[in-house]
Amino acid sequence: MNTDNLSNNFKFDENFKAGYVTIFGEPNVGKSTLMNAILNTKLSITTPKPQTTRRKILGIYSDNEAQIVFLDTPGLIEPKYLLQEKMVEAIHNALNECDLILTVVDVYERTLKNLDSKLVPILLPFSGKKRIFLIINKIDLITKENLLQIIDSIKEKFKFDEIVPLSALHQFNVQELINTIKKYLPIHPPYYPTDILSQEPVRFFIGEIIREKIFEAYQDEIPYSTEVVVVEYKEREKGKDYINAEIYVERESQKKIIIGKDGLALKRIGEKARKDIENFIGKGVYLELYVKVRENWRDNPRWMKSFGY
Repeated sequence: MNTDNLSNNFKFDENFKAGYVTIFGEPNVGKSTLMNAILNTKLSITTPKPQTTRRKILGIYSDNEAQIVFLDTPGLIEPKYLLQEKMVEAIHNALNECDLILTVVDVYERTLKNLDSKLVPILLPFSGKKRIFLIINKIDLITKENLLQIIDSIKEKFKFDEIVPLSALHQFNVQELINTIKKYLPIHPPYYPTDILSQEPVRFFIGEIIREKIFEAYQDEIPYSTEVVVVEYKEREKGKDYINAEIYVERESQKKIIIGKDGLALKRIGEKARKDIENFIGKGVYLELYVKVRENWRDNPRWMKSFGY
């Protein structure tokens, strides 16, 4: 591997390790929160709503001993339309591409039952071929005695290489997880420059931030019917950067709701998104948002392709 493009300030020796780690699980168990906690940066958007993550998002952790390339995936669901089929396809691709799988569950009874019925059948083909961890998230919500009971019951369902209880939200045991992952990684030079957190372009994260604000602002079907495309992003040496983004919905009625009376709803989304975008890129921005209708885009292969799915 050519490592000429890696950070000149970073030194790695013959024992340096690197590998790909897929974060896998059902919606809302904290997969994106976990990756953000590991990277100590908000890279993946997070909301209380399921299916917030739609794409496989790459996040890179590097230190003097190892580089861990995390693949944050959408939550596992039964697909009902083309977009969801693409989301499930992204999950399976990530599972096939990685060296190690982090299967994330939380402490709720429903999730633990689905581990046996939904997640384990997907993991079985990888047993013995890849290292598979179980991550029990949100342990701050239960007692130590309940946690031990959960671990005992899980050991009967599947032979995981490691079981790591943690709280991603409170950063509890996250470093222990990183240290445990390192033990299983192959010896390999870094795959990416060690001073970056992702290979995704800035435009991608700007679009995700805007989409997060839509998820936070609206209920029912509107967030799931929405896609965001950053049409233009101009970096300026003097003054604020310029961003032009388009919000796509499936029906004219949804467009009216997102814009709101006198454009106030869209203005609120823009204001909240602008603040987070400025925090993300480290400078002021001028953000323009437009709303357009693309009927049933979630089931239209042409529109899906144009949106990058």
